[in-house]
Order: sequence, then C-alpha cells, then structure tokens
Amino acid sequence: MERVQLGRTDIQVSTICFGCWQMGGTYWGKLPEEDLKAAVRRGFELGVNFYDTADAYGNGHGEEVLAAGLDGLPRDQYVLATKLCHHWLDEPGDPRFEDLTYDYVIWECEQSLRRLRTDYIDVYLAHAWEPMTHPNETFMAFEKLKKDGKIRCAGVSNWTAEQIRTGLRYGRIDVCQPPYNFFQRDVEKDVLPLCLAEEIGVMTWGSLRFGLLTGKYTGAETFDDLRKDTPDFQGEAFQKNVEKVNTLKPIAESFGKTVVQLVLRAMIQHPAITCPIVGIKRPEQIEDAVGAMGWSLSHRDLYRVRDALA
Repeated sequence: MERVQLGRTDIQVSTICFGCWQMGGTYWGKLPEEDLKAAVRRGFELGVNFYDTADAYGNGHGEEVLAAGLDGLPRDQYVLATKLCHHWLDEPGDPRFEDLTYDYVIWECEQSLRRLRTDYIDVYLAHAWEPMTHPNETFMAFEKLKKDGKIRCAGVSNWTAEQIRTGLRYGRIDVCQPPYNFFQRDVEKDVLPLCLAEEIGVMTWGSLRFGLLTGKYTGAETFDDLRKDTPDFQGEAFQKNVEKVNTLKPIAESFGKTVVQLVLRAMIQHPAITCPIVGIKRPEQIEDAVGAMGWSLSHRDLYRVRDALA
C-alpha cells in the first residue's frame, strides 16, 4: 500500500487521509453513525492509516465517533491528527472564541486524548491563526506536549504563508493543513512553495470541493447542508462547474478510473502535497477514494486535469 513520509517526521502515512468533519453532526447534518464507523474500519482494511478530525467538530463529538470506529484496531497501525483553537462554552447558542494560550493548549489536548481513547496524538494542529496570543506561547505548549509524549508532532491549519513564517521563528511546524483543490488554488502561490522549501508535510482539506469534484452532480441539485450557502453550488456557477468536471470523465475512463480517483491522483502527485484529506460518509466512498493510490499520471495528463478545471 502506498505510504509517504509526513514532512520531516518519521511518521509514514497513506496518501489518502480519511477526513472526519462530517462526524460532528453540524455542518453536514446528522449522519448515521454506524455508516461512519463502518467507513472508518473499511478504510483501515483497505490500507488507509491516516485519520483527521478536530475538537471543533460537534464540540468533541466527532472525535468520539472516530474513536468508536477505531475501537479494537492496533493503535500503532494508524495515525491520528486532530486540531484545536475554537474554545467553546457550554452555553445556549454555542458561543466560541479562538484560544491558543499555553494553558488552554495543554488542557484541551487532554480532552482530545480522552475523547479519542488514546495515550498520544500523532499530529496536533492549531486549527486557525489566533491573533490575541503570541505564537511563542502556543509553540511552548506544543513542545511541552511533545516532551511529555502526548503528541508526536505539531502543525497548523488555515494559516497564511506569512503566519507560517512567523510561527517558524518560535517553533517547529511539521505539518500544514490548507484548503486546496483544483477549483481553489490560491495556496499554490505562497503556502505550498513555502511548505515545500521548509519540508513541511501538507494534508489538504476540501480536496474534492465538498463533493463537487466527484462527477456525481447534474447541476440541478439543491442542498440543505453548508453547500446551500456556498457560491460554487448555486445557479449558473454550479452548472458551469459541473460541466467542467464532466470533461474529466473520458480522461478517467481512459485509465479505467473514476473522476474521484483521477482528481485525487493528480493531487497526490503535486510535489508539495503529502496527502489529500477526503471527507467520507459511507464505506463505498472510501472504497472509491483508495483507488487513487498505487498508480501514476504522466506530466501531460496532470495538466489535462488542471486545465479542464481552470
């Protein structure tokens, strides 16, 4: 099974990362938890060893669902990534504020360890840039957690290139999690080159643009989850996006692959990207995604995919 080194760490991960945002039960609606847990186990059976979640996904609920799905599997054979920043309060309206202070990082890591039913977290990420805390304080907390064996490495999610440069002055960043797909390529200008130069592992979120890059839509669908407020899924823009994706179908068929597999394969071959995160709701979705591993596209074919979605 295809494995790759995560940045400068000694962690080996599958080139597909199982994304768990949907387990929180909020932005993506309430999904059958038995399907989610079955998908987790199916991914493991097929060679996926990397799972990404966050404390903010359902105020910890997403971590608990993932832990239930992984229950009984050998801990040394899978890699866990989780994130923190959004400090929530158990009050009406679910109020939150950003918090990467030293004490909160230490405390919240313990909460994630408990919810994930594990003694250590492999990859611990600052979920966003937090303007009211000096980054030195955050990275001191990360170093403390590493020293105590609570985490193996630390990194950042949704940070700009300048924020990453600032963070590197105060601590080690081993992993970066930016939003990226072939419809949203802004980070190719600065974040991805910086990560490449600094040997920072990259796990991309939104890799299939909330399902838009799967090839399953006609352009007439409506949505009742977060896509209902996303311009790419509205009106004429949605129809044009679907038309672009449909031009990938004959290319995928020429390789005996699905559109999902073609798009993910092209992302895997980006020199700065370690692995795309793929949000999975059902076992058959991870079965499709793993078909992106273990083969390759020529340089010309990589640009055929990119150009079709430009």
